[in-house]
Amino acid sequence: MFENSRLLIDSSNPPEPGQVIWRSPSNLAIIKYWGKYGRQLPRNPSLSLTLASSCTDTSLEYAFKEEPDNQIDLDFFFHGEENDAFRAKTLAFLESLTPHFPFLRQLQLTIQTGNSFPHSTGIASSASSMSSLALCLCSLEDALFGTLQDGADFDRKASYIARLGSGSACRSIFPHAAVWGATPAVPGSSDEFAVPAAGLLHPAFKDFHDDILIVSTEEKAVSSRAGHALMEGNPYAEPRYAQAKARLSSLVQALQEGDLETFGKIAEDEALALHALMMCSNPSYLLMQPNTIELLHKIRAYRAETKHPVYFSLDAGPNIHLLYPGELVSDIRGWIEEDLKEHCVDGWFIHDWVGEGPEEL
Repeated sequence: MFENSRLLIDSSNPPEPGQVIWRSPSNLAIIKYWGKYGRQLPRNPSLSLTLASSCTDTSLEYAFKEEPDNQIDLDFFFHGEENDAFRAKTLAFLESLTPHFPFLRQLQLTIQTGNSFPHSTGIASSASSMSSLALCLCSLEDALFGTLQDGADFDRKASYIARLGSGSACRSIFPHAAVWGATPAVPGSSDEFAVPAAGLLHPAFKDFHDDILIVSTEEKAVSSRAGHALMEGNPYAEPRYAQAKARLSSLVQALQEGDLETFGKIAEDEALALHALMMCSNPSYLLMQPNTIELLHKIRAYRAETKHPVYFSLDAGPNIHLLYPGELVSDIRGWIEEDLKEHCVDGWFIHDWVGEGPEEL
């Protein structure tokens, strides 16, 4: 899909050097994707909310090579500094994309990227970083060849390319919410790319907040890639996939109806199921930390006491996503300051909310 061997630059009419820049957000899966097959294809469909302030800025500078060769020439900078590990990973990814962007071998590339939040700590930095890179590549293709003028075609290819780098990244392409994985609950959904799901949201969910409580900034002991691989031997894998499919249908109905209670129950159940799967893997592993557990107890106690619809979610890490409607901002942020931030590393938390999706800068 999206392969095009004819996308080659005419050496007799080379382009001027240029630059494209995209800012792309992370996303929070409410129905979790955990387990894959083939090349980054999901064992179950997932549904995510697109965030706003947790994002990656990626700049892609390009110039036509005067001396052609068969290599991709790449300089890579992360937060302004050369990063050999990230460069090697990105270079391998770009090499894998040459069937889709064969012109990459004709260019000298410089990528500069940086996050507004800590990477590799369970806030889906791969989603924001790979989606911003995919958007840059699609903008580069369109600038050189004019092949992605249609907005829907552009988004679909960007989502597909992002997925090849990181499965969850394909959902970050769209505003408010996205669904990835074929499901009868969402017509047009696909395993190959995500589809926009803003149309499924009751207005209450378009003003939803996600304040991220930073329990730890240390890199995870087990990467998400390794965690997905461990699902192949997990005895609960098949029941889990069936569970996720059923929950997605229930979640879609709750989102359409503005049913906060059902939404919150599904969000919390999914977060705990994700971590239970990790604990049932072989070898097993545990990403929650003592302050994670303490915060979960406090969130449930606060909800029982105040009757406020405030819920938690977790990605593949120890940090907590605190979910609540916008009308509660003043109450919840006061509570975070008074009672929750003492459990965060250096009192750090990130104010975030459902956002408008990526932005070309």
